[in-house]
Amino acid sequence: MLKVLIVDDHEIVRDGVKKIFDQMPDKVFIGEASNAGEALRLIREQDWDMAVLDITLEGRNGLDVLKEARQLRPKLAVLILSMHAEQQYALRAFKAGASGYITKVSPRQELVEAINKILKGGKYVSPALAEKMIFDFSRESEKDPHEILSDREYQVMCLLASGKTVTDIAECLSLSDKTISTYRARVLEKMHMKTNAELTYYAMQNRLIE
Repeated sequence: MLKVLIVDDHEIVRDGVKKIFDQMPDKVFIGEASNAGEALRLIREQDWDMAVLDITLEGRNGLDVLKEARQLRPKLAVLILSMHAEQQYALRAFKAGASGYITKVSPRQELVEAINKILKGGKYVSPALAEKMIFDFSRESEKDPHEILSDREYQVMCLLASGKTVTDIAECLSLSDKTISTYRARVLEKMHMKTNAELTYYAMQNRLIE
């Protein structure tokens, strides 16, 4: 029996993913988690064949969960199912050990294809992302400014660029205002910018925010 863990803070999304697994010929045991803490507890307690993981979770970034999950269960296959477009997080997800990345606006059949490919031991990359990965590999020495940010710095940068205040971000990530201010200072320094407005313009030009 396959064991699949679905991690998403929206019940309606978890239910939709469950229906896909319910229609598979093999029997599937489904576990559910609505936040990072629940997900990591279940991963510690049980061995899973696959996890379907959202990036935006209460308290912790899904990439942090992915990294810790890979340490706890190195063989665990993880499919990222996110509201964020591929250009925003996909490359970071693969570097952190994801087996696939797909957006929530993708057709249902594409999600089915991604799940089947990963369960067979493969990795799922959309044609558009595959092309970008080849292009990025060919220009490895010419990284864009945002690509040198850590995952947490990148997350803070995107939130700042989307108009959220330091206090908003601190509450969203369960961190202190002082910590977020430190991240903001690092982001501005690394990207050679001085204001949030510059971050917003850059993020929009590079399609890092919706």
